[in-house]
Amino acid sequence: MIPRPSPNTQAILLLTAHLSLGERPGPPPGPTPLTLSEYNRLARFLRDQKRQPADLLGPEAAAILERSPDAATDPGRTAELLARGVELAQAVDRWYARSLWILSRADAQYPRRLKARLKEDAPLILYGCGEAALLESGGLAVVGSRDADPAGLEEADRVGQLAARARIAIVSGGAKGIDRAAMSAALTAGGHAIGVLSDSLERAALARDNRQPLIDGQLLLLSPYHPSAPFHVGHAMQRNKFIYALADASLIIAADLETGGTWAGAIEQLKRYHFGPLYVRQTDHPGNTALITRGATPWPTPPDPEALVALLSQAPAPQVPQQETLPFLTAPVPAQTPANQLWTATRDILRRVLAEPHTEASLAEVLQVGKVQAKAWLARLAEEGGVEKLSKPVRYRVR
Repeated sequence: MIPRPSPNTQAILLLTAHLSLGERPGPPPGPTPLTLSEYNRLARFLRDQKRQPADLLGPEAAAILERSPDAATDPGRTAELLARGVELAQAVDRWYARSLWILSRADAQYPRRLKARLKEDAPLILYGCGEAALLESGGLAVVGSRDADPAGLEEADRVGQLAARARIAIVSGGAKGIDRAAMSAALTAGGHAIGVLSDSLERAALARDNRQPLIDGQLLLLSPYHPSAPFHVGHAMQRNKFIYALADASLIIAADLETGGTWAGAIEQLKRYHFGPLYVRQTDHPGNTALITRGATPWPTPPDPEALVALLSQAPAPQVPQQETLPFLTAPVPAQTPANQLWTATRDILRRVLAEPHTEASLAEVLQVGKVQAKAWLARLAEEGGVEKLSKPVRYRVR
C-alpha cells in the first residue's frame, strides 16, 4: 500500500510545487510557488516559532505568517498557494493511480544521505516509484555520455553485472547510453538499480521494461521534479549531484570534453561536493583523460565482486548529523545510541549471512544465538524491507 503524503508534505507541496504542470499548455496558472531559498527562509521562521509546515494548513496560518518579517513570506501569496487543496487532491490521486509516492524533507523516510551531503540544497520534494528502502542502500553511481562508443557500453554492461553479483546497487540517471546500459545489466543479473530522473517519471513508471523490476523491488525510480515534467537541460544538469549524493562512489564511463551533463557533474564533484571517490575509466577519450588530470581517480577495473566490494568499502561513509540541523521542514535524524549502533552492525552481518537462504534454526546456529533472538532479528529486518520469505520450507533471504 502506497502511503498518502503526510500533512507536512502536503503543506510543502502546496507551497512549492507546480501541481498541474504538463496537464495544459502554457505556463502553470495561479501564484508562483516558493523557490528553494524562499522556502528555507520560511522554514527557519517556522522553526523559531516552534511550528511545523502542517501548522499552515490550519486556521492559525494567517496569524503565524503575519509574524514573519521576510518579504518572501508574503501572506497573500502564501495564502493563495495554501488554498490549492482541491488541486493538490487531484494531483495526488493522479500520482497514486500510477503507483507514485511522495516524500518531503519533513518525512523520516527521506534519504539521510541527501540531508547530510546537500544540507539546504537537498530537494524539498522527492517523487518516486518502486522500493523506497533502496534510498538508504548506497551503491555505485555509473554515468556517461548518451552517445557512448561500443567499448563504453560494454564496460557499463560489465560493471552493472559485477555490481549485481556483489549485491551493490547501481545509481544512475536513466538516460539512454551509459546510464541505461549499466542499470539494465544490473537488473538483468538480479541486482538493484536506482534511476534519478530529470523528467517524465510518470512515463518511466508505466514503461513496460520497468514494470517487473519495479514489482520485484529491484528498481527505484526517483525524481525531484514534477512527475510529468518534460525534458529540461537545467534539470538534467542539476540532478547530477543527487546521483552522486546517493552513492558511495562514482564511475564515469565516458565524458565529453568540457561539454555535456557528465562533464559538468564531474567537475562539480571535483571542485565543490567531493561525495566519495570519483573514478574515471582509463581510455584515450579526451574527456576522460582531462578529468583524471583534474583530480579524478583512474578506474582500477575490479575483476570480481569481492574486489568491487573492497573498493567501495574504502569510501568514507556520509557523516549524518546526530541531530537534524536543517530548518523545521526536515524530520530529526535519530541519535546514534549504542542500541542503534548494535543494530546497524547486526543488520550488516545478517545481510551477508542471508545471501543464502536460511531457516530460523539454521540462522541461529550460524550466529550462535538462541532461536528467539534470530527470529526477532529477522522480524526487524523484514520490517525494514531487507529480507524476503521463501516457502516450502520456510526460509529467509536478503532482498
